[in-house]
Amino acid sequence: MNALSAGEVDEPLDLVIRGGVLSHDVITQCAVGVRGGRIALVSSDPDASVDAVRERRLEPGEVLIPGIIDSHVHINEPGRTEWEGFDFATRAAVAGGVTTVIDMPLNSNPPTLTVEALELKRSVAASKAYCELGFWGGVDMTNLGHLRPLWDAGVFGFKCFLSPSGVDEYGSLGYPQLEDAMSEIASFGGRLIIHSEDPAELAVHAGHVGASYRSFAESRPASCEATAVEHVMELVRRTGCRTHILHVSAASTVSVLAGAKADGLPVTAETCPHYLTLDCDHIPDDDTAFKCCPPIRDLKEQDGLWKGLVDGTLDIVVTDHSPTTAAMKAGSLATAWGGVSSLQVGFRAVLTQARRRGLGLADVVRWMSSNVASFAGFGDRGAIAEGRRADLVVIRPDDTFVVDASRLASRNPISAFDGMTLNGVVSDVLVGGRTPAAGADHLISRPSR
Repeated sequence: MNALSAGEVDEPLDLVIRGGVLSHDVITQCAVGVRGGRIALVSSDPDASVDAVRERRLEPGEVLIPGIIDSHVHINEPGRTEWEGFDFATRAAVAGGVTTVIDMPLNSNPPTLTVEALELKRSVAASKAYCELGFWGGVDMTNLGHLRPLWDAGVFGFKCFLSPSGVDEYGSLGYPQLEDAMSEIASFGGRLIIHSEDPAELAVHAGHVGASYRSFAESRPASCEATAVEHVMELVRRTGCRTHILHVSAASTVSVLAGAKADGLPVTAETCPHYLTLDCDHIPDDDTAFKCCPPIRDLKEQDGLWKGLVDGTLDIVVTDHSPTTAAMKAGSLATAWGGVSSLQVGFRAVLTQARRRGLGLADVVRWMSSNVASFAGFGDRGAIAEGRRADLVVIRPDDTFVVDASRLASRNPISAFDGMTLNGVVSDVLVGGRTPAAGADHLISRPSR
């Protein structure tokens, strides 16, 4: 870190923030200067003499951290805007300390399977995004063999399903077609991200889903996920395709991934706040706010996920924010739409559970900001360092709040975290050094490698 004198700064900084700063996994007293949306100064002297238009001195208990990056968010616009939409989603993001979001190719309609659908999505989002916003593409049988144009248009990669996606306009791939997709994506250096549940095993275990959440979890057991990931790893060996496993829910899957990584396969994986903080045996009967696929499992599985995070087998934590309307969530566990809405509270839920397990803010920021930046190819965010984007969050990690679903910024007030007491009150958020405001300048493409 450098302590620059006023004479060494060409022009006044836009802002200087003084106080506790999380840098290199340690909270130290610093001065952080911002100019033109970038971090221009990180000084180890919190009282460094610099010329700045504005100054913010953090209060005791406040910590400055890099903005959280969420690479797994279903915004659902256009086509199902009543489920969420870009304005509601990105405002919820910044309220929860998330400054960059990458939108999934479904459940918008049309899904992002073509360049035309991507451009439609960008045009709709241009005036509504409050945070940095990028887009995944998708792959199913309708565009297999024609993926390069989407990659060239700036998507971050391609999502596929091995089991039904839940919407008619987005199909799944069998293992032979998956290998074709991997070969195609590997040919231009792309990335495939996979919802991995084995359809044959799902068919075997499909049966009566009662009121208890455990009955729903048993209808999609951990073996469905682990079996699918074993098949995927064999295809990675054959094709060399960069592959990412989405929303890992099972300890047995972590074991498969650990073996693949030990063999040097180009594989990464994520898990989600609901798998790390909730368990199937403490969910009220027929409470559909908790329904998601793969399902939330028991505490033994949860322990395995935390172990995988700590040892690095699991690379990142992202929300898989998948909201919908109250009507779609009505009914029973067997019939309601599956998806957990968590964009605004997911970071703080993980922070709360991490502290209970003897981990801390630095660990959570690594999993939910620094590592996600590396995964997505962002060299300009995910850390507080000179030259990085000034995507910054002021948080009080020791303070608590109670989640009130009716007061969240998401369009529909449904949350599996409703009523929970969580650590981490967000005091302030800057996106590119500014108070968040909607605009087309927030739309981003995949960084060039």
